[in-house]
Amino acid sequence: MEEIMIAPCGMNCSVCVAYLAMKNDLKKKGFSRSYCAGCRPRGKNCAFMKKKCEKLGEGLIQFCYKCENFPCQRLKHLDKRYRTKYHLSMIENLNFIKANGMEKFLAREEAKWRCPQCGGTISCHVGLCLQCSLDTWKQNRKYRWGEQ
Repeated sequence: MEEIMIAPCGMNCSVCVAYLAMKNDLKKKGFSRSYCAGCRPRGKNCAFMKKKCEKLGEGLIQFCYKCENFPCQRLKHLDKRYRTKYHLSMIENLNFIKANGMEKFLAREEAKWRCPQCGGTISCHVGLCLQCSLDTWKQNRKYRWGEQ
């Protein structure tokens, strides 16, 4: 995992289903998923927060934890949704980066999201590896973290 894939809001774009769909070219495998290269690689800073945050929208801060309003209400709302649905906390990610640095955060993320079967990356949005668990996902397109 690379630093460029960590969005200012704390989202690890490397575990996003749209990024993994692109990386694994799922359109060629019969999936009609949108692709995304990640917020920062696309020059979008943060797709979630930029419309509501002038500092992020204009690229004035690199990460939300550097803002005097951290965590803002918008980030708290987003964090709650992601913790509940996707087993990911942007605020926890940002606090970890602030306390331990990016290198340790990336190592932690690599271990957390590594597929135990094939070593690929598990998507935070569906809870499956998009390299070795495509059959499970194909059978249930609404699959998310073990939900049938």
